[in-house]
Amino acid sequence: MNVFKFGGASVKDAEAVKNVLSILRLYQGKKLGVVISAMGKTTNAMESIVEALWNRDEEQFNTLVEERRTFHINIMNDLFKNDQDEIYQAVNTDFDELLSKFNDPVPDNYDFEYDQIVSLGEVLSTKIVTAYVQQEGVKAKWMDARKLIRTDRDYRQAELDWEKTTTNFQERFIPEFSENDVLITQGFIGHTSEGFTTTLGREGSDFSAGIIAYCCNAEDVTIWKDVPGMLNADPKWFDNTVKLDQISFKEAIELAYYGASVIHPKTIKPLQNKEIPLYVKSFIHPEEEGTVIQSSTEADHLVPSFIFKLNQILFSFTPKDFSFLVEKNLSHIFDLLSQANAKINIMQNSALDFSVLLDAEKVSIDQILALFSNDYKVKFNEGLELVTIRHYDQATIDRVTVDKEILLQQKTRETARLVVKQK
Repeated sequence: MNVFKFGGASVKDAEAVKNVLSILRLYQGKKLGVVISAMGKTTNAMESIVEALWNRDEEQFNTLVEERRTFHINIMNDLFKNDQDEIYQAVNTDFDELLSKFNDPVPDNYDFEYDQIVSLGEVLSTKIVTAYVQQEGVKAKWMDARKLIRTDRDYRQAELDWEKTTTNFQERFIPEFSENDVLITQGFIGHTSEGFTTTLGREGSDFSAGIIAYCCNAEDVTIWKDVPGMLNADPKWFDNTVKLDQISFKEAIELAYYGASVIHPKTIKPLQNKEIPLYVKSFIHPEEEGTVIQSSTEADHLVPSFIFKLNQILFSFTPKDFSFLVEKNLSHIFDLLSQANAKINIMQNSALDFSVLLDAEKVSIDQILALFSNDYKVKFNEGLELVTIRHYDQATIDRVTVDKEILLQQKTRETARLVVKQK
């Protein structure tokens, strides 16, 4: 068995769905577990629907729901030969049930309601793709991740029950291959023991593919994307990118940790545990080899990788009293940062100062100042950039710091991290 994952861009319209079918046909004779995300920007649209519901804006809610219905129906009209097909009834039923939610009692848990609604994007996309490939002669079956992937009740960031999930796939998923070649299920979503829908965090569809591969002892996983494989930098910010033909699980985890966006960080670990190789390939040129992520580390150092985080703020905290920065101060600082929901990208301390780098769009400067100003002198620099270089040398550092001032620098044997601003 092989596991495929198709993201939103690979099913964004009818032509994209037809391309998915062409890729599946390249693998005739293999048993495929296929994970599919919501179509195009549907997850963002579903989030807006949740907001309208939560704010009790009925007109906005109805408008947004009908826009999503029209979006999906238009795709279906280009895929199916008969608009009386059962898939139309199934999709319209899902949207009618969504519309009826406005008349239900208002829930008191936003994250719970978020998961029940936003997950519909994956449910719709997988129903449509399954119906289409069946129409085109593929022995395929729709499988409900809400009956397979068991999680806790931490809505929007649910944690997996690996033992129960493995049992579910062994008992309910794998046996279906006796009569089907392709089993299609949803990325990003799971369920609690009570049957309520949960989500695994944004971009969690990659993780879903890793879960299925682990639970089913798959031969490999392929993530189909609009890039030729894993690149050594984001081409939006870096010229002359190089494809990484082969890297290790360890290297992929490091790159994901530092912010590389190609692979979801949680995806890799279950594959590493069972040494299941992960391929990143292009759905535009599926015949090309792409990148393979596996156990061997021998190729990791061959090409330096660059990760850029823009719009950063560097805060520095200095105690107002006569104390030095010791464990007690640091504990207090971390507690205050936690209250601000601040996610630290880099940190550094001296005897008198503690500095942290944060994403500007995820933190309120006023809140940080309010939390810290009683006990600390607070300084901050805005409009900064964090550059991480894996397998650096001085030439690579020089390349990314042209016309830039280095405010903070950290180096290990394999990684250099630079906080810089434009001169």
